[in-house]
Amino acid sequence: MFRIYELLANWVVYNLLNLKAGERLTEAIHFFIYDTLKIFTLLVVIIFLISLVRSYFPLEKTRRILSKYKTFSYPLAAFLGVFTPFCSCSAVPMFIGFVEAGIPIGSAFSFLVASPMVNEIAIGLLLAIFGWKATLLYITLGLVVAVIAGIFIDTINPRSLIADYVFEIKIEHQEKERSLSIDERVKFAWSTVKEILSKVWLYILIAIAIGGFIHGYVPESLVEGIMKKGNIWSVPLAVLLGIPLYSNSAGILPVIQALVNKGVPIGTALAFMMATTALSFPEFLILKQIMKTRLIVIFASIVGVSIIFVGYFFNFFLN
Repeated sequence: MFRIYELLANWVVYNLLNLKAGERLTEAIHFFIYDTLKIFTLLVVIIFLISLVRSYFPLEKTRRILSKYKTFSYPLAAFLGVFTPFCSCSAVPMFIGFVEAGIPIGSAFSFLVASPMVNEIAIGLLLAIFGWKATLLYITLGLVVAVIAGIFIDTINPRSLIADYVFEIKIEHQEKERSLSIDERVKFAWSTVKEILSKVWLYILIAIAIGGFIHGYVPESLVEGIMKKGNIWSVPLAVLLGIPLYSNSAGILPVIQALVNKGVPIGTALAFMMATTALSFPEFLILKQIMKTRLIVIFASIVGVSIIFVGYFFNFFLN
């Protein structure tokens, strides 16, 4: 599918720049050119398609769906989280809106987990880097993590652990729904593509450049020394390393690709990525404004354990 990009990268590296095959600089530049073209192409396609679907699910309609089908609210909330903005910080206000609308708190947590972890950026980059099988497995396990987190949160009856004002907020539901034409939906999808890429393109290029450096210059022995294949502690260690960091999928996945190429098991690498996107200090600081520390610790523990399970699952079946 991307053979033309491979040929273009070869022409630039070997003909235009006249670099020698096998050298570190050659490998790094080739990695950067090829991955930049491939990743941005898939991002445009995936963001456009998911935004097109998103045009059918405005916030008010999403709230009504979850309120109407409360029995299935956990998987519905997790699934709808895929079609929302990819930043966990922007998902928090929507979480408050769901609680205010009377949607079960656990379902709102399912949404809160799925939104940053399984989104168009993650899907597009995973597809570009690891292929459709790994992408489908990641989506499935990511949604499972979100559902499990929501169900467990509901079992502990966390009402007393959430700030009272969250339940007292009354949001004016004045969003007027109307049937959009296909042309309007296409325009909305393209505007979303431009909006998202305008925010993340630089981070993606920086991440690809870092990935190129790792690919070309970092010895495999060094990487494997940190996260060796078969090291049972590598997955929880990756999660612990990821929590203090804050990144979205766009900023971390190209680096993940380079680490996998150097011998880091895919499950270990993805566990690190999931921890940086779904468990981060900035998100915890925002959540602290609406819930008590105990609930944040419970939430982080459930998600952290689930991510570790996903990491082991990937390592077992895809390595």
